[in-house]
Amino acid sequence: MLTGWFLWFILLWVVFLLVMMSIGGFFMFRKFLKRLPKEDGKSELDWQEYYIEQTRHLWGEEEKALLEELVRPVPELFRDVARQKIAGKIGELALKEQAPRITRDLLIRGYIMATPKRDHKFLIRTLQAKNIDLAPYQHLLESR
Repeated sequence: MLTGWFLWFILLWVVFLLVMMSIGGFFMFRKFLKRLPKEDGKSELDWQEYYIEQTRHLWGEEEKALLEELVRPVPELFRDVARQKIAGKIGELALKEQAPRITRDLLIRGYIMATPKRDHKFLIRTLQAKNIDLAPYQHLLESR
């Protein structure tokens, strides 16, 4: 029969393992859901890859640098995923609008649409530091 501190150690270890497995399972399940095909036969991640491939030649060095600066606060482990999601949304906008190249305006609108509202604080600070007017994007920032 287990008694004393060893029993508490075992119980805490079991709780710790269950919590860690639940967290990992949650993120794996989210990735699985994004890989499931939609009605059109392509998944959310397939569409992101498609938009990025179709607009890869439209990106300039200045826009790539701004995107890198905007994803800098994302932890390094998740930065590639965030960059791909944002670039996919920017590519989608560029294709819809038939843009000849990715512009700063397109990049900012795509960033706002691809990210949750809590991430917009960093965007606002960065744009203000670069003296970029936020007025054209105010309706997007408020609607999200």
